[in-house]
Amino acid sequence: MFLLSQILSCRSLSIVGMAKNTGKTVCLNYILDQLRRTDKVIAVTSIGLDGEKTDQVTQTEKPEVTLAAGTYFVTSEYHYRQRQLLSEICALSSETTSLGRLVTARVLQEGKVILTGPSSTGRIRELIRDMRERDVDLTIIDGALSRKSPASPSVTDGLILTTGAAIAPDLNTVVAKTRFVYKLIGLPEYDTPLREELLLAEPGIFTIGEKEAHRLPVASPLLFAKCKEQLFSKGNTLFVSGIVTDAILDYLRMQPNVKDVVVVVKDFTKIFVTPFVLQGFLQKGGQLMVLKAPNLLAMCVNPVSPTGFKVESRQLREALQAVVQVPVYDVMQIEG
Repeated sequence: MFLLSQILSCRSLSIVGMAKNTGKTVCLNYILDQLRRTDKVIAVTSIGLDGEKTDQVTQTEKPEVTLAAGTYFVTSEYHYRQRQLLSEICALSSETTSLGRLVTARVLQEGKVILTGPSSTGRIRELIRDMRERDVDLTIIDGALSRKSPASPSVTDGLILTTGAAIAPDLNTVVAKTRFVYKLIGLPEYDTPLREELLLAEPGIFTIGEKEAHRLPVASPLLFAKCKEQLFSKGNTLFVSGIVTDAILDYLRMQPNVKDVVVVVKDFTKIFVTPFVLQGFLQKGGQLMVLKAPNLLAMCVNPVSPTGFKVESRQLREALQAVVQVPVYDVMQIEG
């Protein structure tokens, strides 16, 4: 199958849902099931929470995560104690979270587990490196698009985006919203020798020079007007280490030098703007770029919403396939 062959070309993979109930866990379980037919050693974790029986928001039943023997996984101490499988602990993290330390373990006998893994991009990078040292062939990161998450799944070699009927109660809106995220995924990379330094930067706003980045005394977009003289004092390329919102692009769109302004973010998961505002900024000549562009392998769809809205799977896949340049799958419709 094309999807599996693409996945096996990567050493790390992220599965990112546009929203809850877009089939992310179903997609993950399908991929894990396909991979168990190979001789590859797999590791899996989650940026958020995955594998619980009931969605804490919608109170609807959710698919659990099933892991085969030999699979490595990373989860919190709290959820490790709730595992329904036999495993051996390989390592404990030094950092402590609200759910305890992170446990790295290997499955000895197939079963189910709830995954709550690293909460920072740096820790995800470390985890992927650690798994390579354990001779893991593929590390899978379960992620999501969320303003609240400081961790980015875009550090992986490959990305699968899940979307579906839970996005909106009509097909056209689902397609339009998915197409917009697809556009953000395709934003160009900003070339700078400071790339690695900026990827590790604490939240803030910087100007990017040829040899160094300068932190600006701007705590939030609301203070832009008060710091107008300093905003472009060291250049017109602004790096936002955090999320980019409508407020930022709206303010910059109204500046007389907007044609020279370049806004750079770490990756597409940090962009939370509306199509209208982004289009206005771009039409005025502004540019929006990323430090790290993901390698989007495919999209997977869930044609059923927990609210009851449904769309025919083939119709949804064909509508999306008409506007994106990657394969679109419904894993529930794939035979074998």
